[in-house]
Amino acid sequence: MKSNTLNSMLVGSHPAFLNVLNTTAVISATDVTVHLAGESGTGKELFAQSIHRSSKRATQAFVSINCASIPEALAESELFGHTRGAFTGADKAFSGRILQADGGTLFLDEIGELSMGVQSKLLRFLENKEVQALGSTQTQAVDVRIITATNRNLMDMVNKGEFREDLYYRLSVVPVELPPLRKRKSDIPLLLEHLSQISAQQHQLEMPNYSSEARKAILAYSWPGNVRELRNFSERMLILFSGKNVGLENLPSELRQSQASNLSQQIQNIFKLPESGISLDALEKSLFTQALDIANGNQTRASRLLGISRDTFLYRLKKYGI
Repeated sequence: MKSNTLNSMLVGSHPAFLNVLNTTAVISATDVTVHLAGESGTGKELFAQSIHRSSKRATQAFVSINCASIPEALAESELFGHTRGAFTGADKAFSGRILQADGGTLFLDEIGELSMGVQSKLLRFLENKEVQALGSTQTQAVDVRIITATNRNLMDMVNKGEFREDLYYRLSVVPVELPPLRKRKSDIPLLLEHLSQISAQQHQLEMPNYSSEARKAILAYSWPGNVRELRNFSERMLILFSGKNVGLENLPSELRQSQASNLSQQIQNIFKLPESGISLDALEKSLFTQALDIANGNQTRASRLLGISRDTFLYRLKKYGI
């Protein structure tokens, strides 16, 4: 299922993802303040854009600001603006991001990085809908919708005294938790295909073909960087292997190591060495026989099931007289 917005990464059919899509669709019809929580790379800004573009404010400005990237000393000025000469270096007046978003939506990413002082002034704005620029004695009414996001647990920050409790509740009128990619793994093949198509169009290149072993490794990987990491991966594979086959050996080391770790765990779960011991040759011969049975006698496919080359497979068959 694909979002009806311009956001190309809002793709998926997993129930957890569809629940977020449905929730944001309902939210879009209102002006309620929204807080998006989730790990880095889960698409918080894309969902904020989706809410804006589906709302009655869609024709107005969508202003995004990363609170973590603003020096603490400049955060108030960045949000609320300043007059000329309000502080050293203020050579000209600045309207501020809140005023720039008047009539539209202001997206405050990494909201947890704001200082307590700026949090207090943001709370005051949410209560009276007025801004006062640094160096000015005048206030100005502003009509703006606020959407915030963070990859931190704001309630934990509240409990530690790092975030204002009253501001937390003002921002979290409708909290939305975005699921990490590892909890919607059924969406990975769909996303990989979709993101590869986008990159192929951008770079005018032919999409690569992933082997079944490579796809298994891609699905098994935990993707700590979430959809953003998958997007970067798909673009890298497109550029390096355009129109070519991508096997397990072509994948980045972190994906190969993850696959090997998962395989090792599977083996431990399937087979436990008895205290009486075993005959390794007998076990290996049995595995080769089983591989041939599963592959219906196809030696190439049987060798792949065992993760060895066809030449090595044929040598072992001769060794065991199979």
